[in-house]
Amino acid sequence: MSESQRLAHFPITFFAVVMGLLGLALALHATAPMVPLAGTVAPFALILAMAVFAVIAVFYVVKWMRHPAAVHGEWNHPVKLAFFPTVSISLLLLAVALREGSTMLATAFWIAGAALQGGLTLAVVSNWISHRSFQVGHLTPAWFIPAVGNVIVPIAGVSLGFPELSWLFFSTGIMFWVVLLTLVMNRLMFHDPIPARLFPTMMILIAPPAVGFVGYIALVGQVDPFARILMNLGYLFAALMVVQVPKILRLPFALSFWALSFPLAALSIAAARYGALTGVAAHQWIGAVVCGVLVITVAGLILRTVRAIMRGEICQPE
Repeated sequence: MSESQRLAHFPITFFAVVMGLLGLALALHATAPMVPLAGTVAPFALILAMAVFAVIAVFYVVKWMRHPAAVHGEWNHPVKLAFFPTVSISLLLLAVALREGSTMLATAFWIAGAALQGGLTLAVVSNWISHRSFQVGHLTPAWFIPAVGNVIVPIAGVSLGFPELSWLFFSTGIMFWVVLLTLVMNRLMFHDPIPARLFPTMMILIAPPAVGFVGYIALVGQVDPFARILMNLGYLFAALMVVQVPKILRLPFALSFWALSFPLAALSIAAARYGALTGVAAHQWIGAVVCGVLVITVAGLILRTVRAIMRGEICQPE
């Protein structure tokens, strides 16, 4: 296969790598009070994430310029469509990571990310409810990404001076989480199992309540009953996913495995924040332990991804 053909098959799902690396940097920062070494490593993880983001963004822009039909094909793909907002979510995560060091830069990333996230939410949801028909088999937890990803907006948005917009995005995300969770559970219980290649996306079930907790705390500033519900639902879905780990580990590697990373990061951050606000150190230690699992997971994912790239297993037609 020529380099041009490989570029045409450069997948939008690569941006899930960026989300995982940024999640790692944020989780390390969040657990630093319990594990000081994590705070030392966090800036290096952020630099790595930003570098990878830049490289992937350049490749995808070049693909867009040279192979627009391939990008259009991904946009019309019932599964890959959900991964386009990983770009806007990455920008929002950058805003979270940079807000303590550079308010101006964080604000720029937040505005760009929020605007793109809002536009993509409208576009993707409009695609879902348009005249085209989707099948139950197209539905996976990855569908949470476009709409439920909006709950990330308040995490940096409130502190940067955008509380009303943050409430708008948060409300949208929570509402779609309830709707899509119902649909996904129906699909999991009463229809064919998720294909092996996409099964790692099951981990995304953890992310909405965990990220929702962090976003909600940014909005209200305290742990109230709704915040406790979100945190404990994060724990519930994490427990359900632990049971699935042996099955996931037996699957052949694919980029979908990066779906393991960001949900773990979200749970780690949420638990650390919950423990700090409630004064219950056990939750902070849970966050630290999950962060340790995340570090091992991301290290393995990087190794497997590099190996797959060197073997030419990535950027192949499906």
